[in-house]
Amino acid sequence: MTSGTADRDQFDLATVNEVVSAAVPDREAVVFGDRRLTYGELAERSRRLASYLHGKGIGCHTERAELAPHESGQDHVALYLYNGNEYLEGVLGCAKARAVSFNVNYRYVAEELRYLFDNASARGVIYHASFAPVVAELLESMDAEERGRIGVLLQVDDGSGEALLDGAEDYETALAGSDPAGPGLTPSPDDLYIVYTGGTTGMPKGVLWRSDDIFMNAMGGKEVGTWVEMTSYDQIADRARNNAGFRLLALPPLMHGAAQWAAFMMLNSGATIILPESRTLDAAEVWRLVEDEGVQSIALVGDAMARPLLDELVAGDYDTSSLFVLGNGGAVFSATLKAEFLEVLPDLLINDSLGSSETGAQASTLSAKGGVRAAEFQPGPGATVVSEDLGSVLEPGHDGIGWSAQSGAVPLGYLGDADKTARTFPTIAGVRYSVPGDRAVWRPDGVIELLGRDSQCINSGGEKIFVEEVEQAILSHPDVADVLVAGRPSERWGNEVVAVVEMVPGSSPDEADLTAHAGTSVARYKLPKAWVFVEKIRRSPAGKADYRWAKQLAADSAG
Repeated sequence: MTSGTADRDQFDLATVNEVVSAAVPDREAVVFGDRRLTYGELAERSRRLASYLHGKGIGCHTERAELAPHESGQDHVALYLYNGNEYLEGVLGCAKARAVSFNVNYRYVAEELRYLFDNASARGVIYHASFAPVVAELLESMDAEERGRIGVLLQVDDGSGEALLDGAEDYETALAGSDPAGPGLTPSPDDLYIVYTGGTTGMPKGVLWRSDDIFMNAMGGKEVGTWVEMTSYDQIADRARNNAGFRLLALPPLMHGAAQWAAFMMLNSGATIILPESRTLDAAEVWRLVEDEGVQSIALVGDAMARPLLDELVAGDYDTSSLFVLGNGGAVFSATLKAEFLEVLPDLLINDSLGSSETGAQASTLSAKGGVRAAEFQPGPGATVVSEDLGSVLEPGHDGIGWSAQSGAVPLGYLGDADKTARTFPTIAGVRYSVPGDRAVWRPDGVIELLGRDSQCINSGGEKIFVEEVEQAILSHPDVADVLVAGRPSERWGNEVVAVVEMVPGSSPDEADLTAHAGTSVARYKLPKAWVFVEKIRRSPAGKADYRWAKQLAADSAG
């Protein structure tokens, strides 16, 4: 099953990296603390890792043509890592061994890891030494057959002092002893890329992408801003040679797909990716890196990252003259906060991207001073809205509410789940679509207005209420630092809206004032019936909302 066209090359991630590295071998690819890896060094280190994995029997055992969409014929290697060059090397090294890396949420405890490793049938783990105790606990919980499946343990020294686990090898020692030429395999455009969903509304699911499809959709196969496709490896090499000087500072954890995509969009175009050393957001470090490294673009995730960055920028004294764009994806960057940012940096552009693990990049919207936009997007190629019954593709100006959808380069399916694959990737009028669950309206002006994830929609008194809309109405209050909206059972309404709010330090909660303020933006029936005030809203390191936590707080507050 392919979505490539006959008038362009079919790409794979391993070869793209080699082509770019050959074109600009001496250019900085990755800056991480005092480490500065050139493209040539990054390519060699990933080839060494591929040689090591191949020598351990890790690779491809069944070609794509023989498999169903939800099946994998390659071995899977867990990346249980904080940010760093090793993460990028892990993705590339696996690809060059014709194995597949998969992302691990480093906040998981052993039981959650057990589910993930079992679901992925993990054959190897590359992990920071800090995680050695959890990995040891995980391995001890496995029976002999399960433990025997994991043939590779590579431990990355992170200064934590944790000793090597039994059966593990030091990452740098393993690379130093491996062939720098690589295993000599021929990767395929059908080789997989796997990204596990965040599991915020259910158990994490492994989304299977063909290498060619994820490259074309979200890893540099299209020019940023124009959606113009790359058609040949020669064109990719030329783009890299002409892309000297562009430097992106990536803040989100690489364990999330959107962060990987931002990083590889840069690496696959010959730009330089800069990673902060701090494992939690350090706003002062971010602005120092902007100043010291001449950063032109920052990749972030929503208000949870944007707010502390703005506060530090206002309080400090930094040279931001090189910076001209903020790229946001994965969570809402509120219109109110964008406007505040643009008052401080009036020449800045803010680019919001719409997408998910199941769609890749779908659409974008650009905000500038005097023209701030919220959850409304200009669709890219293949982005559309389909009907509620999944029976037809809607046209701009349609009646009612549909589903945000994507055609073209979309995933094959969910690892090991044929039923979920069929539901999420339906065929409509002979065309295969990805429909991951976001409700949307395609306006007459051609803009797609995103309403929110259907699983978070609250049905109150027969009316559908999308939590993101209510959150934005509350967030525009100057005393609100962060908010999540959830539903709880109600005898009168069936379900009712509850707001979980983090106030700006020094501000006092005033439910009547907050209700009145939100009521200027949303209809009365959408307003919270109750308010819960917390010291800190719970989000993932990438800024993604923990709605299960918010829903539990909402339910508990009913007592």
